[in-house]
Amino acid sequence: MTSPEDSLADAGPLDYDDLGLVAGLEIHQQLDTATKLFCSCPTELREPETSSRRFTRYLHPTKSELGEIDEAALEESVVDREFEYLAFDSTCLVEEDDEPPQELDAEALDVTMEIAALLDMTVVDQLHVMRKIVVDGSNTTGFQRTSKVADGGEISTDEGPVGIEDLMLEEESAQRIEETEDGVRFGLDRLGIPLVEIGTQPDIRSPEQARDAAERIGMLLRSTGAVKRGLGTIRQDVNISIADGARVELKGVQSLDDIDDIVRNEVRRQKRLVEIKAELQDRNASVGDPQNVTEVFEGTESGVIAGALSDGGEVHGVRLAGFDGLVGAELQPDRRLGTELSDHAKRHGAGGIFHTDELPAYGVTAEEVDALRDAVGADAGDAVAIVAADPEVAERSIEAAADRAAVAIEAVPEETRDAQQDCTSQYLRPLPGAARMYPETDVPPVEPDPSEVEVPELLTEKEARYVESYGLGAGLAEQVAYGEHMPLFERLVDEDGVDPTLAADTLASQLTGLRRDDVPVANLTEDHLRDSIVLVDSGEVPNEGLEDLLTALAENPALSAEEAVEQEDLGGVAEEEVREAVVEVVERNGDQVAEEGMGAFSGLMGECMGALRGKADGDTVSEVLREEIQKRA
Repeated sequence: MTSPEDSLADAGPLDYDDLGLVAGLEIHQQLDTATKLFCSCPTELREPETSSRRFTRYLHPTKSELGEIDEAALEESVVDREFEYLAFDSTCLVEEDDEPPQELDAEALDVTMEIAALLDMTVVDQLHVMRKIVVDGSNTTGFQRTSKVADGGEISTDEGPVGIEDLMLEEESAQRIEETEDGVRFGLDRLGIPLVEIGTQPDIRSPEQARDAAERIGMLLRSTGAVKRGLGTIRQDVNISIADGARVELKGVQSLDDIDDIVRNEVRRQKRLVEIKAELQDRNASVGDPQNVTEVFEGTESGVIAGALSDGGEVHGVRLAGFDGLVGAELQPDRRLGTELSDHAKRHGAGGIFHTDELPAYGVTAEEVDALRDAVGADAGDAVAIVAADPEVAERSIEAAADRAAVAIEAVPEETRDAQQDCTSQYLRPLPGAARMYPETDVPPVEPDPSEVEVPELLTEKEARYVESYGLGAGLAEQVAYGEHMPLFERLVDEDGVDPTLAADTLASQLTGLRRDDVPVANLTEDHLRDSIVLVDSGEVPNEGLEDLLTALAENPALSAEEAVEQEDLGGVAEEEVREAVVEVVERNGDQVAEEGMGAFSGLMGECMGALRGKADGDTVSEVLREEIQKRA
């Protein structure tokens, strides 16, 4: 067995069957509806600087209908923080929690029932909205409204079926903008966007199956054509445990590509904690009582500690008997047991901890380490952790770190962790319990009617149909079917009668090319794209003018497609004008034509297109040029 002190670099591949890996997913996906879930405000995001006003709130946990306070909410409220909210010109009283919510949005419910049908789920007879206590500032109310829509589905993966436990429809949280001196700033533009949550059964047994299941669910969601796309519009939470570990919820996995690595790292973290627990028990480890050790660091040259003391702070420490060499044991890449203790300290306001597995360092001398050990009664096999901060913060934070160290002796803790971009995770809060839920009395029950819901065509089926019915190449068909503009492609072909290849190539290939050329294609609205493609398909704008047209609209989004055509002089020309321009080019290069005949075609074609400035279709110019050369050959 790899010892707890060893580096992760020394660890071999993991045997997930032997470790008893059990995992499940919670997929959160924003719906692309016209309005929010409980009000009539739009669902578009704004730039923070466009906020028209702001207000502040302080949030506190409340008891559930059973008279209990949720542990996660209680810990969240320990540090007193001010929450500031950015309001916009569309922000309403519902979003500010100054008015009761409206009825649940019918469009969002219809889309959710489509998703239920794709997942082979049973829709509930009556839908009840519940309040889920959330006091981290992400909702002005102090709770999130959520409702169960369906249960009992299943998806297939390469490693076997994965059951779907439930499908929830809830309101999206406010968008976290930044930390402030007094708390956190949020934007209200995202608050209330309809959000579905799909929870799987704990049927997943490997990192690869977790990713496969998430990709399958993502494909089904996009098949509705009614979900938002882009960074932050879909998030994955992963629940993971191993046989000797504990259930841990990893929140906020942004990318499907990260899920398998997230699972691997969490399994390795729990395995290491199990090994550390066994070693601590063999050593008869214990955790002492925290105490004030400020005197040890009088006159210290450590910048962090000296800075805290100069602001009236204190240094508090705790003896970790039997922990020597284990506080620095690596659990995940660049994260150690000491990092876990530090995460808990930070939740109570400290900047972090120092511990003797890493000292002397950071300006702390060997003499100060020896004095610290003496102050807390630490022996050679012990470690010591310290916190330097405001006296009250230092006391709370070292107690939190000590509590986490005590848990390490007994078990892997159940908790909620925050997924990081490097596929590691950090402590966020305790796992929530049943005490966080209670009924929403302001929204009446709804009786869903799934009988009128049509099961959407899957993206895999669309891809095959685009090849067979529209004659698209396999690669282009896949790009369009899975791309964000799939609904627009279908409207262009089915409603506007546009040539499928023109529509597909523009939406899948040409926009990608413009983006690579740093054209701000994000400014292009659906109307911009639709009107531009229709103008080209009708012959009012030549194919060669489409790129210039889209570029002009991206750089001047206030223009309509027709206005951009006029501004850029992109309208097509009659065949007579084409011939006049071609004849002029041919006659100007008469000697070359007489000498080379059709061999001059390639060179003269580029000159003709330049003379016409993209206002004529290339096929037309080619045909006229061939005729004029043949006349003179």
